[in-house]
Amino acid sequence: MDDQPLLNVSNNPDLGKVEIAPEVIEVITGIAASEVGGVSAMRGNFATGVVERLGKKAHNKGVKVDLTDDGIVIDLYVVLHYGVTIPEIAQKLQSTIRQSLKSMTALEIAEINIHVVGIQMDNTANADASNE
Repeated sequence: MDDQPLLNVSNNPDLGKVEIAPEVIEVITGIAASEVGGVSAMRGNFATGVVERLGKKAHNKGVKVDLTDDGIVIDLYVVLHYGVTIPEIAQKLQSTIRQSLKSMTALEIAEINIHVVGIQMDNTANADASNE
């Protein structure tokens, strides 16, 4: 784990404290994003690519969580399917992620920024075009 601080979500200090690591927010965000239709993949860095080649699925791939003075800021890097309406999918991603994090962690998120880094062409459309 890196040196990012844990998020204190304790409602009753008399019972002790509950802390959530930023990595947990990354995983929840990644899983929620993968459930939205129109998302082809999430773009990770070199390390997540190595982890996936070793047989483990990186659920936090393409997700960056920053703890700022204004709150929690999430950046999501996605590849969308060709033909989808980008603003519509981005809005669905933001609302799905916000709802998942709210129900699972009770945390309020300051920003969810969606970065569309690519478009995945449909393989069958490419095959049809090459046969003509």
